[in-house]
Amino acid sequence: MTRRLLMALVACALLALAGTAAAAPVPRTSLSDVEDEVMCPSCHEPLALAQSPQAIAERNFIRTLIAQGQTKAQIKQALVGQYGPEVLAKPPASGFNLTVYILPPALLTVGIALLVYTLPRWRARTAARAAAAGTPAAGATLSAEDARRLDEDLARFS
Repeated sequence: MTRRLLMALVACALLALAGTAAAAPVPRTSLSDVEDEVMCPSCHEPLALAQSPQAIAERNFIRTLIAQGQTKAQIKQALVGQYGPEVLAKPPASGFNLTVYILPPALLTVGIALLVYTLPRWRARTAARAAAAGTPAAGATLSAEDARRLDEDLARFS
């Protein structure tokens, strides 16, 4: 009997949770949410900045979709259907568009690796040339005679 009562309580709790989850309001989309993520197809600039007649028509289309209660994803899909994929500010990460997301970090990584590889060799080559030419390397100490002449010159100019 206790087991049946416990199962009935668990079932009631699950139904109550399901009822509140279903009744939870879906966040409403606003024009400014969508404007930041789409472009004007005629101006080729963000819709939030565009002032052409095409941009005004696109904003009215978005307002109509918002009034119908559509989500941001649904509105963006409708805009792609209406104006084509060029309307999206960020291209979808698939196909050739994937290079937009992969190429810059890959080039940065290759550049850093190239610098890590070549800089020590350049420094070693420069130090070897300086040693071969007989010029003192950075951090070399002065002889007593050079130190005395340096002190005299500094005293003369100060």
